[in-house]
Amino acid sequence: MIDLKEPEPLTRHRRNGRPMGVLIAAAAVLVLLLGGAFVLYRSRSASPVADVAAAAAAPVVSPAGPTASPAGPVPSVKQATSKPLAAAKPAVPKAAAGVPAPPAGFTLTFADAFGGAAGTGLNRQIFSYDTGPGSTFGTGEIETMTDSAGNVFHDGQGHLVLRARHTGSDPGQGWTSGRVETRAATFGAAKGGVVRMQASIQQPNVSTATGAGYWPAFWMLGNGLRAGGTWPRIGEVDILEDVNSRGSVFGTLHCGVNPGGPCNESSGVGSGEHACAGCQSGLHTYAVEIDRSRSVEQIRWYLDGRAYFTLSQSRFDAKTWADAVDHPFFIIFDLAIGGGFPGAFGGGPNARTVSGGSMKIDYVAVYNKG
Repeated sequence: MIDLKEPEPLTRHRRNGRPMGVLIAAAAVLVLLLGGAFVLYRSRSASPVADVAAAAAAPVVSPAGPTASPAGPVPSVKQATSKPLAAAKPAVPKAAAGVPAPPAGFTLTFADAFGGAAGTGLNRQIFSYDTGPGSTFGTGEIETMTDSAGNVFHDGQGHLVLRARHTGSDPGQGWTSGRVETRAATFGAAKGGVVRMQASIQQPNVSTATGAGYWPAFWMLGNGLRAGGTWPRIGEVDILEDVNSRGSVFGTLHCGVNPGGPCNESSGVGSGEHACAGCQSGLHTYAVEIDRSRSVEQIRWYLDGRAYFTLSQSRFDAKTWADAVDHPFFIIFDLAIGGGFPGAFGGGPNARTVSGGSMKIDYVAVYNKG
């Protein structure tokens, strides 16, 4: 686990600059009017002390909090605008026990190995809860996302667990689950570079008979969403989705406008369904690379180190691609219940759908090259 660098208190730079101004002013007054210098010096020199006290009392400014946002290849009510890649970079980890070493040529720039004590919730310096009814995400989900330790918790064995729970007798309501996102929205590739977002995940260990309606996801949204921009223009990259416990993985890019547009929204442009043998019963590695080192940029999707889908910049007009891809992102994990995507495969929770299915995340890491 690593610590993200918090922004400095707003008073800091002002405080650092004031003593020099005080001395200059005091020196000028001493030269011109010795009789009044002492009084003026005392009145001015008190200000830096007040600034120190104010800075000590001021709260640390936290990174941006959660923003409800779409979670799959179905219509979304969220709107956003993309921005160019900022100069700021993700914090470099001090240590990353349990996280794989960077691939050749890459540097580890963000990681969390979820080493919290059993039953504890998120490290709120790194992640935020995204809570509320699934109906507000624009995807047709029926669960309510909570910050309860019953839905989001560390298991004490190096995993963050998102657990879907059901109460009552109606499978179409009474569900709670978890959705979390990184506070930082700085994960991207600068022009000429490559970024790899990767996580080790066990999908909910339920079957097609008992897991109808389950919708686990590991995905990213463009940082423009947090600045009031529009979905899908700001870009959504779905690294892992599966529905109804089919033992599959889908990789998708959302872009342009909704409905229709260059990404055929609300479906997006995707890999289609790929078999993911054993993904319900054990950990598997899901990753995406955004490669801006090539003359024609690419996005590549990987399952256990094997590339299974590639999208090229040449498929899109320059503005659509730049708006959707050429900027930083924030990372999201969630376990939804119901919605348009499971429904597209004839699913949705029913009387046989079990409560308690859990998505386990072993680690998440971001690697950069160039």
